[in-house]
Amino acid sequence: MQIRFDVPADPAYPSRVAAALGNVRLRRFGYIGAVLTAVGVIGLVVSRGFGWGERSSPLWTALVVAGVLSMLYRPWVLARARRRSGSYAVEGAYDITEDNIMMRSGSESGGIAWDGVAQVRDAGDFWVVYVGRMPATVIPRWLMSAEDAETLRAYMTERGLLPRR
Repeated sequence: MQIRFDVPADPAYPSRVAAALGNVRLRRFGYIGAVLTAVGVIGLVVSRGFGWGERSSPLWTALVVAGVLSMLYRPWVLARARRRSGSYAVEGAYDITEDNIMMRSGSESGGIAWDGVAQVRDAGDFWVVYVGRMPATVIPRWLMSAEDAETLRAYMTERGLLPRR
């Protein structure tokens, strides 16, 4: 397998990568925020029903506020990443073989050996590559030919990195 493709110097590309990685890393804050908000609201309702409202109201209100802020953290971080990453647009390329994923962006280059990849997850237009439990990089499927994308999908599925469809 030898897959090569270029990444254009598109100002929107770095923000798309930041959004794909941010969605993976920050998703749990939304869940935590929803739980905190629900517990806070339930606590406020129950405490008012039993007449404990004045003593415990600050605690439940703090939980609601913390929950809402936690849910807003992900969109805030993603918006900042999109705003800041527009100036990072440089030409790049990917060279993917049976041994590794080589990436080049401007004058920088790096690679990840397939032996070090723990899993790959589908994230819209990207495959997110994990080394251990951390997302390490993305592979932009939409920049590849359909034939190359299917070849790479089959390879990753065969290695047990990507779940079958």
